[in-house]
Amino acid sequence: MRYDLLLQSLEPGTPFDGARLDSLLEARGATVLPGGGRAWKLDNGTVELHPLREGGQWVATEVRVPLADHTELIREVVVQAADLASEAQARLFDPQLGRALSRSDESAVADQYERTARYAGEMLGLASAMPMPSAEPQGFQPTTRFFVAVIGAFLLLYWVVNWLDSQLSGG
Repeated sequence: MRYDLLLQSLEPGTPFDGARLDSLLEARGATVLPGGGRAWKLDNGTVELHPLREGGQWVATEVRVPLADHTELIREVVVQAADLASEAQARLFDPQLGRALSRSDESAVADQYERTARYAGEMLGLASAMPMPSAEPQGFQPTTRFFVAVIGAFLLLYWVVNWLDSQLSGG
């Protein structure tokens, strides 16, 4: 699984200048992948960038960030991709948050990234995304504690009634 961001035209519905973005990526050292797209090596890891086409038209570029149990890469991607978008006269968009991003949005994206990675780790069993919680028991569940308390209260009440009965009957 991965976390995707989009580089797209500033105004929705206007043509996307993928060639300009491609040349900027090449200048930043992004290498062409055999299957298409580019690999962009950053300080904290590598991300893939792939053209997104609709009806044969290049409408955006997907920035594919692999899920991991740390946020350094996604934070770096947001900052670097926001700079790239600004230089390419494009915008960086996060479909998960449903909004355009700037450099200052790295914390919001990192929080959403962590939620996505945690979900992938817990629900889909992707250990590479987020470490699974330990299987060791963490004590009684709240419902178990409630039933133990109810049983304890009934036993205490039974003991008090028997003691009072023995006191009243003179024994």
